[in-house]
Parts: sequence; structure tokens; C-alpha cells
Amino acid sequence: MADEDLSKLKIDKSRQGFQTKKRKKPLYIIIAVALAALIAVLFMTGVFSPAPRVEVASVVRIYPSATFTLLNASGYVVPQRKSAVAAKVTGRLVGLFVEEGSIIKKDQLLAQLENDDLAASRKQAQANLDVAWASLEQAKAEVNDAKASFDREKQLLAQDFTAKSSFDAVEARYKKAIAAVGGAHASVRSSQAALSGVDVSLGYTFIRAPFDAVVLTKNADIGDIVTPIGAAANAKSAVVTIADMASLRVEADVSESNIEKLKPGQPCEIQLDAIPEKRFPGTIHMIVPTADRSKATVMVKVRFNTIDSRILPEMSAKVAFLSREARKEEETSRTAVSPKAVIDVDGKKALFLVKQNRVHVTPVTVGGPLGDMIEITGGATAGEKVVVNPPKHLKNNARIKIAE
Repeated sequence: MADEDLSKLKIDKSRQGFQTKKRKKPLYIIIAVALAALIAVLFMTGVFSPAPRVEVASVVRIYPSATFTLLNASGYVVPQRKSAVAAKVTGRLVGLFVEEGSIIKKDQLLAQLENDDLAASRKQAQANLDVAWASLEQAKAEVNDAKASFDREKQLLAQDFTAKSSFDAVEARYKKAIAAVGGAHASVRSSQAALSGVDVSLGYTFIRAPFDAVVLTKNADIGDIVTPIGAAANAKSAVVTIADMASLRVEADVSESNIEKLKPGQPCEIQLDAIPEKRFPGTIHMIVPTADRSKATVMVKVRFNTIDSRILPEMSAKVAFLSREARKEEETSRTAVSPKAVIDVDGKKALFLVKQNRVHVTPVTVGGPLGDMIEITGGATAGEKVVVNPPKHLKNNARIKIAE
């Protein structure tokens, strides 16, 4: 009985092991299948394959005129009429009536120097002129009186009613009065000249615009000593600097070897670094007939066909010299890319766009050729990176390495 009871307390290990294996086998299978699926997905996405090294280019905005551009040059916007307006006399600045950017007209008052001494001199000269005019009138009255006496004495002498000596005295008085009138006239002219001289000197204290222009810089302030030379430490010569905006030209340096391609009147396109989104039509105004030996270049002056208020002196510019004038529809920039980046996918055009070292197939619509580029009318924007000459095995969402 005791042995039989003890046998009942034994554990059936074979039965326990069979049940354990039966529970674990499905879990192993699930894990194995999941790992296989993950490996397959990673293999398909190229994780286990080396990333190909590809060449990358950018989608750009270009102008159609680039296809018939003969050559390009760089330069600066320079006004052909520019003046550092200064005073002809030395004085203290007491009035400044313009500032930077002021639009001024010819003969407009820009500044004024102190002129109290000259104003007093003018009053004195005017008074002297008034005295001279009064003296002239007095001399004329004396002439009239002397002439009347002379005429009476002449008649009396003809009738022997007066002495010859009395007639001679009256005649001398008459001639003296005539001479006095001449002297009075000379005195008037002298006083007028003196007054004109003071007026000229007084006018030098009023600084006026020599032509229609825009004020570029203000070089002096009220209270500064202004001199024609500016030799003193605290003296200023130019009060303001002005420029005629209608005379703006682009002065570009062109290599001597290319100057034969250009001629006056040739159409151009001007691009300013300050206004990159617009190109301004222009024309060659002049080819300066001298060369710069240090740079082996010739200066070419290009005028703007239309002046824009945003164009300012000393702006840097790039000039495209064209073989013909651009048509209206060619004045607008277009999106373009290298034709080597365009691929065929199911009969449609596409690009491999590069984003975070992966490529994404993007359908696009294309237009006509633009020189060595092709126009993109939809699907891509300027600035995006694309793969040029993509490998045949390159697939969507594949990893890449960008060639240096």
C-alpha cells in the first residue's frame, strides 16, 4: 500500500515536455515569419544593398534670352551726370534745405551761407546807385537851364544887345553842364557795376542745383565752415552730392578678345544683384575707345531702355549681350532642368527628386528646349535637387550617395 501510494506521487515528465513543446512551437514560427518579412522588406528598400553614387543638379529658373546670349560681363551702375555741389566762397553754412533722396530741379536752392556782410554791402551799393541817379537828374536839369541861357544870349548877341564876353560865359556854362551829364551817366554805370558785383558775391552764398537730379549724399551740416578747397581741419568743400538719374549707365568691363562681338546699339539684358527677379532691357550706348592694360579689358557703357526708380548708382550689375532683341514672351523666366535628368516612367516624363539622401520618382510635364536645358512646365520647382543620368537599377525611395 505504501509503495503504491508513493508511485502515485511521481511526475510524468514525458507528458509535461510534450505539452511544453506544443505551446512553444507556434511562437517560434511567428517570430521566424516576422523576421523573414522584415528582412524581405529591408532588402526591397535597399537597406542591405550599397547606396549608388549619383550626380545631382538643381532645377533652375532661366531666361530664354540665355539661348542667344553672345557673352556676359559684370559692372556697376554709374550716373553720367554727377556733381559734388560746393560754394565758390568761404562761409558758414546757415541753411540746408535738402537731404539724401531729395528730388531737386535745376536752380533750386539747396543751401545758404551766412551773408550779412554782403547784404550790408549790397545796401550800400544800392544807395550809391541812387545817389548817382540823383546826380544825373541834377546834371540834366543844369543842362536844360544852361541851354536856355545859351539860346537867349545867342539871340541877344545876334542883335548886338549883349557883350561877346557874356555870351562866352554862358556858352562855357552850357558845355560844362553837358559834360557833367556825361560824368553823371558814368557814375550811374559805375554804381550799377558795383551793385552787380555785390549781387554776384551775394549769389555765391546761395548754393543752387546745376541740373535736375537726386541728392545722393549730404556732406555738410548747418554750422560747418564751407570753403571751395576745404583746407582747414573742420572745413567742408562739397555740401551735397547729386546725380541725374536719367543718365544712369552700366559700365561693364569686356575682355579685349571679345570686344569685336559688340557694337553700339546692340540689345542687352541687365540684371542687378539688388533686384534678381527682374531683367532690364538695355542697349549698348558706347564702347569707350581705350583699353585697360592692367586688366586687358575695354569699358562698355550700357543704357537702360526704361529707368526704374529702384535702380541706384553704384549697384553691381551683370550684362548679357544678345545677338538679337528679346521678344515679349522671352522676357519672363522659366523653370528648366538638364535633359539628362528626365526619365520615362510608363510612357510619362518624371524626375528623381532628391530628399534626405533618398530619391523619389516625381512625374513632370516638359516643354521645349531652352538651349542645353529643357523647360519644366509642371511637377517641379526651382531649387529642387534631381539626379542626372540616373542608373537603370535606381528605384523609387532608394538611398543614394551624392558624388562630389
